[in-house]
Amino acid sequence: MAGFFSRLKEGLSKTRNNIVRGIDSVFSGFSSIDEDFYEELEEILIMGDIGVNATGDILERLRTQVKEKHIKEPAQCKELLIESIREQMAVTDTAYEFEHKPSIVLIIGVNGVGKTTSVGKLAGLLKSQGRKVLIAAADTYRAAACEQLTEWAKRAGVDIITGAQGADPSSVIYDAVNAAKARRVDVLLCDTAGRLHNKKNLMEELKKMNRIIDREYPEIHRENLIVLDGTTGQNALSQAREFGDVADLTGIILTKMDGTSKGGIAVAIQSELSIPVKYIGVGEKLDDLQKFDSEQFVNALFDREEQQDENEEEQ
Repeated sequence: MAGFFSRLKEGLSKTRNNIVRGIDSVFSGFSSIDEDFYEELEEILIMGDIGVNATGDILERLRTQVKEKHIKEPAQCKELLIESIREQMAVTDTAYEFEHKPSIVLIIGVNGVGKTTSVGKLAGLLKSQGRKVLIAAADTYRAAACEQLTEWAKRAGVDIITGAQGADPSSVIYDAVNAAKARRVDVLLCDTAGRLHNKKNLMEELKKMNRIIDREYPEIHRENLIVLDGTTGQNALSQAREFGDVADLTGIILTKMDGTSKGGIAVAIQSELSIPVKYIGVGEKLDDLQKFDSEQFVNALFDREEQQDENEEEQ
């Protein structure tokens, strides 16, 4: 994990410049904790894509702790603020139940966010945990999707169910669900079409897929993970809201966190949508997708490597 943490820290460098430097300037620029101090912090957090809701929650918690602990110096607030951000992003252990029971996971999102590569990387991650994984290539509209996913399946060492280009995506889901039952697969990962996210036909297709799974394998554990591009900031939120209207979103895969200045969106998404970020991606390699760890994220964001090293030694 040290390699992943290093890549995450490097990937968040632009976000660090965007948010953390501003936070530090507030802590060093104010001699007392007053309304101006809180307003300045609020502006920096919102400008850093942390979002209005999350910022409000973070600052409310900070105000409470400042009063309870009788803190007078702004500099003493920094650790409290960091801890408040970490708590805002914490993911419960139950978020990953599907990794340990027979499950079908729909991977959804618009084209270009890294959806197909995320399917391949997640397959590799689950395979490394000893799970039997099957992939369904149900993005039959995009010419390169099936070939791309077949290559990722080879890299991950898992089987894949495909259909002809332009075929009914739900027919691929039907075949894959029945193959998963017959082969006693642990996790079926389904890539879905991603274009026209605001058009009715695509949303209807997602509903149809869900109906097929409910009919063919009603007892299976279900997950709907939406892939969001970290570089798009607030646009990612609007995409999640639109897909949330037709699918019960259970988690988020946040991609392209290497080199974005909008990494604060990871905090905003969980607060605004009440949907946990379950995985985070920082590159193109098979192991560049990992479970989201709020402590690791905050340590990387605030450049607190020593604490991370101590954690790794304990593990």
